[in-house]
Amino acid sequence: MTKRITKAVFPVAGLGTRFLPATKASPKEMLAVVDKPLLQYAVEEAIAAGITDMIFVTGRNKRAIEDHFDPAYELEAELEARDKQDLLDIVRRVKPDHVDVYYVRQSEARGLGHAVLCAEHIVGDEPFAVILADDLIDAETPVMRQMLQLHQEHGCSLIGVENIAREHSRAYGVVTGVPFGERLVQLGGIIEKPAPEAAPSTLGVVGRYLLSPSVFKHLRGLVPGADGELQLTDGIAGMLAEEPVLAYQFKGLRYDCGSKLGYVQATVQFALRHPEIREEFRSFLQHMPYGQAPAALQVPAITPRPRNQAVAAQE
Repeated sequence: MTKRITKAVFPVAGLGTRFLPATKASPKEMLAVVDKPLLQYAVEEAIAAGITDMIFVTGRNKRAIEDHFDPAYELEAELEARDKQDLLDIVRRVKPDHVDVYYVRQSEARGLGHAVLCAEHIVGDEPFAVILADDLIDAETPVMRQMLQLHQEHGCSLIGVENIAREHSRAYGVVTGVPFGERLVQLGGIIEKPAPEAAPSTLGVVGRYLLSPSVFKHLRGLVPGADGELQLTDGIAGMLAEEPVLAYQFKGLRYDCGSKLGYVQATVQFALRHPEIREEFRSFLQHMPYGQAPAALQVPAITPRPRNQAVAAQE
């Protein structure tokens, strides 16, 4: 029987330089899309999939992450005294009681593979998830839940992929393999950031992984690249000679919130569905002040979420 996955690793030690000066003293993972930090969206996705142990791999200037997921007794007492039960419920839902949070320090920036390796002593000898908060995925069924269902069925590691424009291949790990079933490919290899003419496919890896603990052995055996980094995709590539790994073309719409364009796109789309502000925000976009709105601006009505479309070009 396939062991149930209960642990998720969140690499959050990055400097967020593409969002300076906003990220000079605040973690990029705490940037809010409407009224919720990117990292909270990622944690909620994990919780919706039944994951209960959240492991944050942090670095310098990440104290805001710990503060966000710690109890806020003074704030809760103030809200309770003012009989603001709705806000009190929101604050308490940030970390439900059945969820445990752990923090690991990545003392130097040595790549995504090194960040995952930092969590080995907490993950132990069991399969686990890796979730990158930069990739905000809007899906009717949370992507982690989709992938955990497949993990239960097939019992092997999975990585999330989506169709990308070939000219953007230098921003992705690109997979090759053979069809395995609906939306599934059995990996034959992964090439990290290939030139468009060298890309073996247009399936690019995005920030969702379910991995066997054997990946730690392969990460430890890697020789750092010229930049001194260990790539997670190289660790996964090392697994292929010993065990099957599946690439899953998930159902959902990804926003690359590691780029300014993707972040703004996500904010607009989530605001257009937010129950408190959606009507006023739609009206604002349709009647933009300070001049005429561009003729090309189309403000969509609230419709079912589109599926599996690339949104933001990688920077």
